[in-house]
Amino acid sequence: MAASPFFLYLAVMLESLGLLGLFIACALSATVVPFSSEAVFTAALLTAHPRWLLVLVASAGNTAGGMVSFLMGWLVKWAWLEKWFHIKREKLDKLSAKVSRYGVWAALLTWLPLVGDPIAIAMGLMRTSPWKTALLMFVGKALRYAVIAGVINLAGIL
Repeated sequence: MAASPFFLYLAVMLESLGLLGLFIACALSATVVPFSSEAVFTAALLTAHPRWLLVLVASAGNTAGGMVSFLMGWLVKWAWLEKWFHIKREKLDKLSAKVSRYGVWAALLTWLPLVGDPIAIAMGLMRTSPWKTALLMFVGKALRYAVIAGVINLAGIL
């Protein structure tokens, strides 16, 4: 199956920006900036880089962005989160209760759409260990990208 023109365009852009472009795009997508790292990662699979390296770079970038959200929770006041990022206190309270039940292991789920960023922020608010959080966040995100690459490879899409 041929790749769509959109993915080919992204692949050409990524090829010119290199792995740094993939890292930055994945980092931005893991913050409160609405952006799809999956689309960029899929396009990166069209480049000449080895897939294991793309998984590593995308995971590192996405983890860096996730840790920005974690630091927001660690450093920022509630009122600022509500005012500037439109994150409702009730949503974070509910997530904080769930996160407290799983502790630092909740970092494995920060890749999830819609709730990943609030989970990272809640972990910052709860002051979970930054090193353990980053490591488990990386593992969860790397598994997601590895699965995406594997499914695309098995399906013969790219």
